[in-house]
Amino acid sequence: MGILQIFTLLGALGMFLYGMNLMSSGLQKAAGERLRGFLSAMTSNPFKGVLTGLGITSVIQSSSATTVMVVSFVNAGLLTLVQAIGVIMGANIGTTVTAWLVSWLGFKADISILAIPLMLFGFLFSNSKKNQRKNIGELIVGFSLLFLGLSFMKESVPDLRETPEVLNFVTSWAAHGFGSVLLFLAFGTVLTLVLQSSSATMAITLIMLSMGWIPFDMACAMVLGENIGTTITANIAASIGNTQAKRAAMSHTIFNVFGVIWALILFKPFLGLVGLITEGLFGLPNPAAEGFKVVETDKDSATAALYGLSMLHTLFNTINTLILVWFTGLIAKAVNWIIRAPKNQEKEVFKLKYISAGPLATPELSVEQAFDEIIHFAQVSKNGAAYAKDAVNEADSDKFEKLREKLVKYEEISDRIEYEIAAFLNGVSAEEISESTSIKIKAMYKIIGELESLGDSGETISRILSRKNIHKKKFDAETIKKLNAMADAVAVAYDAMIANLEAAHKGELTDISNAYNAEERLNTLRNDYRDTVIEDIENDGKNYQTSVYYMDIINTYERMGDFMINISQDLERAFIRK
Repeated sequence: MGILQIFTLLGALGMFLYGMNLMSSGLQKAAGERLRGFLSAMTSNPFKGVLTGLGITSVIQSSSATTVMVVSFVNAGLLTLVQAIGVIMGANIGTTVTAWLVSWLGFKADISILAIPLMLFGFLFSNSKKNQRKNIGELIVGFSLLFLGLSFMKESVPDLRETPEVLNFVTSWAAHGFGSVLLFLAFGTVLTLVLQSSSATMAITLIMLSMGWIPFDMACAMVLGENIGTTITANIAASIGNTQAKRAAMSHTIFNVFGVIWALILFKPFLGLVGLITEGLFGLPNPAAEGFKVVETDKDSATAALYGLSMLHTLFNTINTLILVWFTGLIAKAVNWIIRAPKNQEKEVFKLKYISAGPLATPELSVEQAFDEIIHFAQVSKNGAAYAKDAVNEADSDKFEKLREKLVKYEEISDRIEYEIAAFLNGVSAEEISESTSIKIKAMYKIIGELESLGDSGETISRILSRKNIHKKKFDAETIKKLNAMADAVAVAYDAMIANLEAAHKGELTDISNAYNAEERLNTLRNDYRDTVIEDIENDGKNYQTSVYYMDIINTYERMGDFMINISQDLERAFIRK
C-alpha cells in the first residue's frame, strides 16, 4: 500500500466525516428552533423521551448532537435526569438509521453516481437569498460529500486477496475465539474515540466486512465497541457542566456498557437471532451461519453481511432500550451515587446554566442556549435586587455587613456572566449566520449590558447605605416605607422584563405595555418622593444628609427601571415579528 493510497484513504475518510457534519448541520438549521421546543415538550415520561430522541436523531443524523443538546438542557434544568436518560436511549436507536442509509445507498445502490449532479443543486440552493433554501443546499452538499467519501474509501482500500500474506495476518486476529471478540470490540471502541464519530467507524466496519477482511462475527464485535466509544462525546460536553450534566452523560455510558455486557454474554445466540431476522426479512443467506463468507462473485453474500450488521446495530440498541426503559429511575440513582454532588453547593448556584456544557452544533441552536442563559441572568439579577431591599430594612450592623458582601458578590457574578455570555456570542457570530440570527445576537449584546448595569445597581445601593451607617444616620419608618414601595415597584418591573424575555424566547412577544406601565410607576414614585423630600427639608427641618442618601437610593431604583425598559425595547425591535 503506497503513501499516495494511504493519503487518499485518509482524505476519503475526511470527506465522509465532513459530509456527515455538513449534512447534520444543514438538517439542524432547517429544523431551526423547533428542535428545542420538540425536545422540551415531548419528554413527559421515559417512553415519550425515547421517541423524542429517536425522532430528533433520525432527522439530524447525529446522536452526538442530540446527546450534547440533552446534556446542555439537563445542565440548565430544562430536562430532569430521568427525562434525559429516555432521550439518550432513543438517540441510540436513531443513530442506527445512518448504518441502513450507508448499507442501502452506499453499497447496494452506489448513490455516489448521483453525488456530483446533486452537488449542482446543492450549490444553486446555497446561493439562494432565502435562509431555508441555503440550509437545504448545505444538506444536499453534505449528503453528496458523504457518499462520495464512502465511494473513495471503498476504492482506495487495498484488496487483500491480492496479498495473501497480509490477508492471513489480518484474519489470524479473528482466530482466537472469544478473545478475538474482545480484541475487535476494543478496536471498535478506540477507533470511535479517535474519529469522534460512530457513523464513520460504522462505515469503515462495513467496508472491511464487504471486502472480506474480517468475518461477520468480528464486525459485530466492532459495532459493540463503537457503542461504547460514542459515549465519550457527551462526557466531554459535560466535563465543564454541572453535576446534573455529568450524570446525564454518565447515564449514556452506563446504558451502552450494560448493553455490551449482555450482548457479549449472549453473543452467539444474539448473532443467530440477527442472522435469522436478516434471512427472513430480506431472503438473503444467513450471515451468522457456520461457514458463511463474503464472496466477491456472490453479491447476495455481501448484501447479507451488510444488512446483517445494520440489523445487529438496530436490534442491539432497540433491545437494550426495551430492557432499560423500565429502569430509568434506577439508572438515575446509580449515576447519582457514582457522581456525588459537591459538598459546597453554593459554588454551583452561580455557574452558567445553559451554555456551560458547550455550544450546540449550529448557530441557531446556540442562540437558543444563550437566550436561556440571559433569562437565567435576569433571574439572578432579580435575586440581587431582593437582597438590596433586605439591606435597606436591616438595622443590625453585622447582618447588614453580610448582606453588603452578598451584593458585592452579585455584582461580581453579573460581570462574570456578562463576560461569558458575550464570549459565547462572539463564538456564535464567527459562524455563518442568517440575518435574523444576527439581529437577535446584536440585541442580546445590548441586553446583557443592561443586565450587568442592573447587577451594579444593587452594589451601588449597598455603598450608599454603608456611607449612611458610617455617618451614623438613620432612616425613619416613613422613609423605609417609601424605599420599600420603590423596591416593590422594581420587583414588578423585573417580573415584566422577565415575562417579556420568556415570551420573546418562545416567539410569543406581541407588545411590551407591561414594561412601560412598570417604568411609569417607578417614574411617578420617584417624582412624588423627590418633591416630598424637598418640602420636608424646607418645612420640617429633616436632616439634609440623610435625605441625600434617601434620594440617591430612590434615583438608583429609578435608573434600574430605565435599564429594564431598555431591555424590553431591545426585545421589541429584534423579536416581535412585524
